[in-house]
Amino acid sequence: MEKDWINIYSSTDPVKIEIIQHVLSEKKIRSVVINQQDSSYLMFGTINLHINSKDKEEALKAIEKINDEY
Repeated sequence: MEKDWINIYSSTDPVKIEIIQHVLSEKKIRSVVINQQDSSYLMFGTINLHINSKDKEEALKAIEKINDEY
């Protein structure tokens, strides 16, 4: 992972992660999904969404809006 990347969101819901990643990409914010869920037992572990720290404020606003609607 590149320098200055931060975990901006974590969830166990892969659909929500995909929605957030799509919205961020529409805003020209690059993101990376790191799935740390156990492949046998999806109830263990999380899916993490990472972005460059310079995009933090804009990403948090977008995520807040998504959380209000989802």
